[in-house]
Amino acid sequence: MSLDADWRADLDAVDAALIDEYQSGFPVEPRPFERVAREIAAETGVDIEGDEILERVRDLRERGVFRRFGAVLNPPVIGSSTLAAVRAPDERFDEVAEVINGYRQVNHNYRRDHEWNQWFVVTAGSRETRDAILEEIEERTGCEVLALPMLTDYYIDLEFPVVNGDRFARESLEETAVSATRISENARGDLTPLEGDLLLAIQDGFPLTSTPYADVASEIDAPLDDTLAAVERLLADGCIKRIGCVVNHVVTGFTNNCMVVWDVPDDELDERGEAVGSLPYVTLCYHRPRRRDQDWEYNLFTMIHGREAEAVDAKIDELAAEYLPFTHERLYSTETLKQTGARYEDLVADGE
Repeated sequence: MSLDADWRADLDAVDAALIDEYQSGFPVEPRPFERVAREIAAETGVDIEGDEILERVRDLRERGVFRRFGAVLNPPVIGSSTLAAVRAPDERFDEVAEVINGYRQVNHNYRRDHEWNQWFVVTAGSRETRDAILEEIEERTGCEVLALPMLTDYYIDLEFPVVNGDRFARESLEETAVSATRISENARGDLTPLEGDLLLAIQDGFPLTSTPYADVASEIDAPLDDTLAAVERLLADGCIKRIGCVVNHVVTGFTNNCMVVWDVPDDELDERGEAVGSLPYVTLCYHRPRRRDQDWEYNLFTMIHGREAEAVDAKIDELAAEYLPFTHERLYSTETLKQTGARYEDLVADGE
């Protein structure tokens, strides 16, 4: 779905607050929209009830501003995940993509302007399953697979204001919080049965009702209090990254993105990664392994999202000049081959 260029013109202060301030931090309580209504009323001075907030969220989803409402889950924490790439020959590109996209454990696949031209994410319930899928893809396509699991997460967050004229993500902000979080390649495998059932029930979003948590609790046949406690626990553990309205950045104009890979001295990696991750315009920043046997020398990945390709390029120039004075390559996304959420049936089943 697409909106016209002036999609912001008919939004009022309540819509703007919902879009920019409730991408995370949505209340975990029996009637969350009533709390949101009180908070927005206090901020905007608009007298509004929870039912009207709910209707506005429904409308914004129908219009394509929101992709969905609910929890953003964190596959590398729940299961075993890796970014991977292949060099698909031009004459077999579509054939290779069809094989890769046929795996339900592949939830993203992009064409990028580079020798390694297909980049995809595999998320499975165990490292063994993940690696078996990569080996099978290699065998079926005849293409060598470059496997690059995340080792350290410095900053990963596609939550940023969009009701503005910013040319790139978070142009209007000065700084973001950052921390170096090591990521295990091995699945957790320690979800309780309730947590496993809960993740499966919410993976595609919460029901858009006045009592979303109670409805989920009913679906999984669990008491409401236990369900709320499980949501809080999964948030604290990092299995759930955030709860709120998930914005469609493409529809709202942030159509340009570039993945930049850097060859950073190993002894400077954490210092540089944290410094770069704290920059507002960097939406993703993480450490992945070098693969020198495959002529892959890069160990730091960054991503920038913007409304204008020129603005994205300018910020990459700034990164290279002021923060990362190292060899790098810019891998522009030129085609979306597959984009879905990770499927958690396999993660929960394999982890048990």
